[in-house]
Amino acid sequence: MSTADQGEAQRDEWPIRPLIEVRHFYWEGGLMVFTARYHLSRGSCCGSGCRHCPYDHENVAKSGGAGPSDNGR
Repeated sequence: MSTADQGEAQRDEWPIRPLIEVRHFYWEGGLMVFTARYHLSRGSCCGSGCRHCPYDHENVAKSGGAGPSDNGR
């Protein structure tokens, strides 16, 4: 299976309804953390600096240092 095929295999139809815990998100410190599968299904980087962004944070504004938007990257 090619890398592109593997990516397609990891996507769910958008919008995802209902979200499934572990498959699409998990809880950490009271916060919902979206999985790479969720982000692949979304189709593009949202710009929020998500921990599991499969799009190399391409839409995240570049800042000079770590801060609230660092999100564990």
